[in-house]
Amino acid sequence: MKISCVLLLALFILGCGGYGNNNSMSSGGTTATHIDALVPNTATAGSAAFMLTVNGSGFASSSVVYWNGATRPTMFATAKQLTAQISASDIATAGTAQVYVRTSGGIYGGGTNTNTVNFTVN
Repeated sequence: MKISCVLLLALFILGCGGYGNNNSMSSGGTTATHIDALVPNTATAGSAAFMLTVNGSGFASSSVVYWNGATRPTMFATAKQLTAQISASDIATAGTAQVYVRTSGGIYGGGTNTNTVNFTVN
């Protein structure tokens, strides 16, 4: 019985990543998605629609750009870059838009959000 418990515990630890593995958990968690910059980061009110480039890290094919809490059509380029279509109505009036990226999935299927970056509409 003791041997069975030890083997079961060993399999559980190894199956969950174990100790001393060489993955990205060494910093206390998985690699977090993060926005470093928006290109462009400003627009003139009343301008035409444009493609927003989001530079950062940890992006995946399931990542989606949010503009003021609403999804925007997003294309995955690399783990460090996404592009999103911003409509003319998004920048029709002056103000600040909050941009973040949500990546679905993860071990529990919930997903994660990046930091929020402001986009200025002059």
